[in-house]
Amino acid sequence: MPFPSRRSRAALLAAAASAALVAAALPADPVPLGIGDPLFPQLGNPGYDVLAYDIGLTYQGSNDEPLDAVTTIDARTTEPLDRINLDFTRGTVRSVAVNGLRARFDTAGEDLVVRPVGRIPAGIPLRITVRHTSDPTGEQDSGGWVRTADGLAMANQADAGHRVFPGNDHPADKAYFTFRVTAPNDLTVVANGIPTGRSRMGGSTTWTYRTEHPMATELAQVSIGDSTVVRRTGPHGLPVRDVVPTADRDRLEPWLKRTPAQLEWMERQVGPYPFENYGILVADTETGFELETQTLSLFEKRLFTDTRFPEWYVESVMVHELAHQWFGDSVSPQTWSDLWLNEGHATWYEARYTEDHMDAPLEARMRNAYIRSDAWRAAGGPPARPLAPEPGEKISLFRPVVYDGSALVLYALRQEIGRDAFDRLERLWVREHRDSNAATADFVRLASQVSGRDLAAFFDGWLYGTKTPPMPGHPDWRSTAPAAS
Repeated sequence: MPFPSRRSRAALLAAAASAALVAAALPADPVPLGIGDPLFPQLGNPGYDVLAYDIGLTYQGSNDEPLDAVTTIDARTTEPLDRINLDFTRGTVRSVAVNGLRARFDTAGEDLVVRPVGRIPAGIPLRITVRHTSDPTGEQDSGGWVRTADGLAMANQADAGHRVFPGNDHPADKAYFTFRVTAPNDLTVVANGIPTGRSRMGGSTTWTYRTEHPMATELAQVSIGDSTVVRRTGPHGLPVRDVVPTADRDRLEPWLKRTPAQLEWMERQVGPYPFENYGILVADTETGFELETQTLSLFEKRLFTDTRFPEWYVESVMVHELAHQWFGDSVSPQTWSDLWLNEGHATWYEARYTEDHMDAPLEARMRNAYIRSDAWRAAGGPPARPLAPEPGEKISLFRPVVYDGSALVLYALRQEIGRDAFDRLERLWVREHRDSNAATADFVRLASQVSGRDLAAFFDGWLYGTKTPPMPGHPDWRSTAPAAS
């Protein structure tokens, strides 16, 4: 770069002096920020919109040591920034650069607080490069990396993406992802999206994957292990790839081959599958849950191998996670209080599939849910106003009221507006909000539009009431009062 002229040097000196004055006026200590989510107030960060992540990880073959990592974030400021807060914990930060210039940084709570050189105006492109480690050795039940028998996988819901990589860890800020993962040659790496390259050097191979649709941080997935990728074709030529422990390939095939028919059934309900590919990741680990990571749903191996699980139950769980690709992944919640839209819909289509294929009447399941609904609301809050999770137990957010309790809301809606209007609403919902975020108010508006009448009062009772309203068409249904504490 040529040495600046006297005039431009003066301008640079003036700008530096101005930046120094601004910095001197800032609080001495960094503070964690958030976007004010009602359930996770310090999750996400204001002032910028992430457009893309490029995440490089180096796995040495052991789950007992941190991975070396480089995360590059392309973003745009939405307001002037003196500091940039990123959600990140459980890793050591070695350096940070903003737009190519080395930046100071500190930590506050679970935030990485970056001080760029000078104040950054609104509307400016940002490239933030963080060199760090990503540590899989923490507590397994707190989310982030999940240790498997032969490697690693991710389980980032609801607020654990920042335990793996720095970012804006809230579903309201979706972005495109690229993963570049280096691992020993004898291991297989798979991630969200499509493979775009593989290069081998010595004893290691670097695998690259890129998403074709934006994704929430909680849905990121990287699998590293002794795995086999099983490929087949879904409806309309959709690539289907399943990632399974190599030793269990044949044992799992009776389950894997069911996915294309499940995809066809879901498309008949709500329209075309919204992403570039789909498949299931079978991990040899125990998490206590399955997870709808985008294009590659995470399942515990024991779901498919433990004969105590009935066949109808296993397949219904497969459909539940598949339905999330439309409801929760493609159409993501605006806040975590909108979780009922994710889990209620996934439970709804799980129950509908079970009715269609396994002689399990939907009405019987919904009546059973109605009986328990008041108790669920007392324990977890109404469907669209759930109680905050217990401290240190973020997974406790996922209570019965957001599953069958929220599917019950959809059943009541179908009873209220009729099947034809309900089916039109479902198709319009996933089409109009594809690849974006939507809130409960958006669903209420669209339902009112499709039905041709104002449904605000109907939804107010069903979504926010402490007591379950009467079920349309079933005035004899009763909900059991919650037991006194």
